[in-house]
Amino acid sequence: MSDLSIRADGRLAHQLRPLRFQNHIAPYAAGSTLIEWGNTRVICGVTIEESVPRWMKEQKVTGGWLTAEYSMLPYSTLDRKARDISKGRLDGRSSEIQRLIGRSIRAAIDLEKVGARTICVDCDVLQADGGTRTAAITGAFVALSLAMKKLITEKKLVENPIIKPVAAVSVGIVNGQPLLDLCYTEDAAAAVDMNLVMNSAGEFIELQGSGEEATFTETQLASLLTLGKGGIRELLVAQQNAIA
Repeated sequence: MSDLSIRADGRLAHQLRPLRFQNHIAPYAAGSTLIEWGNTRVICGVTIEESVPRWMKEQKVTGGWLTAEYSMLPYSTLDRKARDISKGRLDGRSSEIQRLIGRSIRAAIDLEKVGARTICVDCDVLQADGGTRTAAITGAFVALSLAMKKLITEKKLVENPIIKPVAAVSVGIVNGQPLLDLCYTEDAAAAVDMNLVMNSAGEFIELQGSGEEATFTETQLASLLTLGKGGIRELLVAQQNAIA
């Protein structure tokens, strides 16, 4: 498969799936968006609490805090996915992804400027077709930006605490070919699977990459990073259009 070969869904190797943001989907949230990315759909909502966690008070840490939660709704996959609460614990995958979302979105904001507030980011997957964590991060930044705009409008903040926009995308090697933005069937068939989280300065926040029963070369890694950076640039433009 060359860069000009057509993938199962008609895309070229370097093409993102169609992307759309539907803002203010959750009216009671300070900021919210439904990100539709191919057949993956995630609702991202941000709420603000006028207090900080107890550990911050005890350790006399100044500024605010940002925390994230991620869940896949029972009907988001072909086979019903039981809610974590029904199992009495958060599954390992959800726990890992929500920590990733928290780290990624904290990199986008100056928490000192937020004041003694907790920003809660909730990402709920309505429909999963690959890339739910990258969609959650990309959508969460839009929801966060809308929430900060609202706080400024309400004169609760003097200046915008956003430092740099943040977005995330998946890349992988399928049948020997580096591909951008894997859908579920590609993800399942990938020999190498990677998620990139980057900011608008082209700096990496997180790189998660692994060979699925395979190894990969430095040259392949470089080609994946090139694909990923191109995808991130497109995502950052789409985010700014959505926020505007």
